[in-house]
This record gives sequence, C-alpha cells and structure tokens, in this order.
Amino acid sequence: MKKVEAIIKPFKLDDVREALAEIGITGMTVTEVKGFGRQKGHTELYRGAEYNVDFLPKVRLDIVLSDDQVERCLDTIVKVAQSGKIGDGKIFVTDVERVIRIRTGEENEDAI
Repeated sequence: MKKVEAIIKPFKLDDVREALAEIGITGMTVTEVKGFGRQKGHTELYRGAEYNVDFLPKVRLDIVLSDDQVERCLDTIVKVAQSGKIGDGKIFVTDVERVIRIRTGEENEDAI
C-alpha cells in the first residue's frame, strides 16, 4: 500500500476529485494548507501599504491506495492539476505499513 500526498492549487480541487472518482478513487482527506517553494509568495497592496504574502494557499490531498492503483492516480493528478505555471504543486508517495478501519477492525487492503 502507498500513501499519495498531493499539494495542488485550490481551484483545481474539484477537477482533480472528479477525475479521481472516474478512475475509482473516492476516499481521500483534504486539508487547506499554506506554503511556498520556488513561487516564493507575492506582494499585495492593502489600504495603500505594500506587504509580502510569503505563504500561498494550497490544498493537500492524502490518499491511501493499493500498489496497483498508484500509477493511474499519479497520472490523473498530474494531468488535471497541471497548468504549466509555477506553483502547480508536488506529489509525494510513501509506503504504508498498516491500515486499520476503526469501526470494524478490518486491516490493510480491506480497510481502504
């Protein structure tokens, strides 16, 4: 099993969620996050004063999948979330040792 963490632009969330549902991936956790990489924030004007916005709003998707679903998931996220501009985000894939569904006690693949 793998955990896919995708950090994307907030306005891409609905499109990514719908595209993942089309390939059979429906379970995920979504968190509003802030951060920056090469994009390094931007300058805004507020009441006549300029100030730097260092942390930009992003959305993080956490998805736990069986190994055979990972590549389709990654391909879908990249295809849908990519605009070709700086700040499109990143995807991290890590191993998951164990999953337990609290309600039933089911484990691993059965718990996903």
